[in-house]
Amino acid sequence: MNIKITYNWLLEYLETDADPYELQKYLSLCGPSIERVQQIGVDYVLDIEVTTNRVETASVFGIAQEATAILPQFGKKAKLKINPLQKYTFSSMNTKPGEHMKLDITIADHNLCPRFTAIVYKDINIKPAPDLIKQRLQMCDIKSINNIVDISNYLMLSLGQPVHMFDYDKIIAHKMILRESKKGEKITTLDEKEIILPGGDIVIEDGSGRLIDLCGIMGGLNSAINNKTTTIVFFIQNYDKKRIRRTSMITGQRTVAATYFEKGLDPQRVETTFVYGIDLLNELSGGISASPLYDIYPHPYQIKEINVTLDFINRLIGVSIEQNKVKYILENLGFKVEIHHNEDYESFHIKVPSYRSGDVDIKEDIVEEVARVYGYHNLNNAIQPTIYVKQPRDIEMLFVIQQKIKYFLKHLGLNEMMNYSMISKELIDKLALDSDNKLVIDNSISEEIRYMRTSLIPSLIKNIKDNENKKDKLKFFEIAKIYEKKESLLPNEIYRLGLATNTDFFDLKGIIQALLNELNISEYQIIRWESKHYLPSTSVEWRLADIPAIRMGQIKKTYQEAMGIKSSLFVAEIEFSALIKNYQAIATFKPLSPYAIIKLDLNLKHNQKQTYDKIRKTAFATTPLLTNVELLDLYKGKITLRFYFSSSHKNLTEEEVKKELQKIQNKLQ
Repeated sequence: MNIKITYNWLLEYLETDADPYELQKYLSLCGPSIERVQQIGVDYVLDIEVTTNRVETASVFGIAQEATAILPQFGKKAKLKINPLQKYTFSSMNTKPGEHMKLDITIADHNLCPRFTAIVYKDINIKPAPDLIKQRLQMCDIKSINNIVDISNYLMLSLGQPVHMFDYDKIIAHKMILRESKKGEKITTLDEKEIILPGGDIVIEDGSGRLIDLCGIMGGLNSAINNKTTTIVFFIQNYDKKRIRRTSMITGQRTVAATYFEKGLDPQRVETTFVYGIDLLNELSGGISASPLYDIYPHPYQIKEINVTLDFINRLIGVSIEQNKVKYILENLGFKVEIHHNEDYESFHIKVPSYRSGDVDIKEDIVEEVARVYGYHNLNNAIQPTIYVKQPRDIEMLFVIQQKIKYFLKHLGLNEMMNYSMISKELIDKLALDSDNKLVIDNSISEEIRYMRTSLIPSLIKNIKDNENKKDKLKFFEIAKIYEKKESLLPNEIYRLGLATNTDFFDLKGIIQALLNELNISEYQIIRWESKHYLPSTSVEWRLADIPAIRMGQIKKTYQEAMGIKSSLFVAEIEFSALIKNYQAIATFKPLSPYAIIKLDLNLKHNQKQTYDKIRKTAFATTPLLTNVELLDLYKGKITLRFYFSSSHKNLTEEEVKKELQKIQNKLQ
């Protein structure tokens, strides 16, 4: 997020001898980054980057406060001329609230809006804003509209709190009901766009069901101020930042107000901005207050307190900083600090200001504040002692095997997919998956990413669908977690490897065999496996150490057509834990026999219930002279096998080998 302010505007709050370019240099080292300084006439525009966790610096006052702490570290004078947090309070208001024009305000859920402050002003005179305000706004790339709208924008840049104003006479029955929107409700915003709401958004209605504000983002066109407006509702709120972010992203309404609210604003700042706004209305609009002052704030900010020792600060930073300097830095940043002198150490009792409650929680955060203002460039250059932190074996092996598999599969011509961990209800329905055993995301920003995956296969099938018109042969893989329900709140997170191709069954089987060979896994069983999604003739399960590890097959045509996929689809899913358990870093070898190998072929009737794996096991169990078995042909109910015989003690005769082959044949028939 970037904001623009002017140097002369900053000097209204800050007394300093630093010029704009010195300000840019020193603040960028220790605080908000001033990316550009541009001279316009006798003033300078500062283009400032504000990080997400430091939204309180997205204002003229916020930058002034940072400068009072940072500039003295570089020998520059800096102190606040005005502290609006102390100057503008309800107790200091000169305006007496009216009584006869009232508002009926209802907050359905205070979690949506922790604070709501409002007042009605009548006899408003709409006219151009004073030249100073217009010029400052225009230099900061904000268009000047009129005195009322300009006050809103001026307050936002001054104090970092968005402000709203409605035409009081356009609000039916003068009711304001703040609630969640219903799915499908519509509002036409100030930019004349009709927004269809996804539901769960923060909105204000006027009691008739008519929406007049998409809160935290943009007001409704039906309550907008125009040149005929004489009475306004001036109100400032604090919203649930997550709701504002969600609504802004789903609707595509990326307004300036939304970029402030979605970062989490200080509810205490509402009072300051409100009172300053009343002063500007009194000065620039000609209006007078006509209603009570409404301040709905059921759960005021509870001051956060942190204790930290000077020794802890210095040890963590690595330099020795005097206690008074630590106190000076923190107080200039708005913290209240008490020094406690103990017999063996000195400590600080620190009260965190409300505008820093979002990012200062623990004593390490306090150390970070001291270190950045002191200057990271002032810290000693020291090489830390070498420390080797041994990772748990399962984490280490997970990383090692992941990298090995990715490298190997890419060399086999497969493309790696990176999908969301969530899938849509539409995909679940098309593949006839069980939605009841899937975790559902509350308040998902899209129906496309609502259900947590219990398998990688659905996502890979969708990848095939999305790419089949771009290339004839597709081979994809993905390594990711799946999420299985369990009794406790958090799910089981299980790593799996998914494979998908539109080539053929034996291609996929060959990929799996090559992968197992790469991992030096030679002992496995292949057995039949039943699944409603796979053709029975291709559904197989691979077992490693007698534990189900790999399931593969061809997707049935019903599901293939439901997805709109033209070619046949072959998939496999592998338990990563089984690969880790059976992985051999170093391959084991057997010495080759120095004696001749004799090969004999055998034709057998093919029994559908007798798998190739079972044939191999039976053959090897029958004779110790057998070294290998190969499947040569499968045609019209007959199977041709090639058997390899050898001895480690002597050369075998053909007669001896035929006897061994006969034994195998007898066992298999």
